[in-house]
Amino acid sequence: MASGALFHFSEDPSIKRFVPHVPRTNPRHAPAVWAIDEGHAPLYWFPRDCPRVTVWPRSAHEEIAFRIAFATRAARMHAIELGWLNRMRTTVLYQYAFDASAFTPWPDATGQWICSREVEPRSVTPVGDLLAAHAEAEIELRLVPSLWPLRDLAVSDQWDYSIVRMSNALPDDG
Repeated sequence: MASGALFHFSEDPSIKRFVPHVPRTNPRHAPAVWAIDEGHAPLYWFPRDCPRVTVWPRSAHEEIAFRIAFATRAARMHAIELGWLNRMRTTVLYQYAFDASAFTPWPDATGQWICSREVEPRSVTPVGDLLAAHAEAEIELRLVPSLWPLRDLAVSDQWDYSIVRMSNALPDDG
């Protein structure tokens, strides 16, 4: 069980309760409500269907390799395709906060939590400017013609990563 708050992000500001469901991308999973912890919340500061690659080191040792591989001094690197910039600028995203006590860690992804019963949010607030949210959190946000080279680099045991909605990415022409 977690303590404090966990979050869910949506473009819909009117969700009154979250009902467990089987995810489309994981049909063998038991019905659940998913939430994310505060440290991993930036993984969802994007339009829902936006493909993205996000990478960050888990330790000082990993930080060295991360900085070299991604040519950055930022603590995190997020990337989207150029074609998603306008949606990043115009999407209104809402952060739902949950009491974390009903959730347990989801072992398949760091920072993710699940609950097998309906939950009501404690609050819902707009995230605001998604580009500014990245800047304020000092997260490097890259706009790239193709996510595939970064995806190939991110998939490693050298650092932590999250790859979301790649089925919506442009085809890999490489």
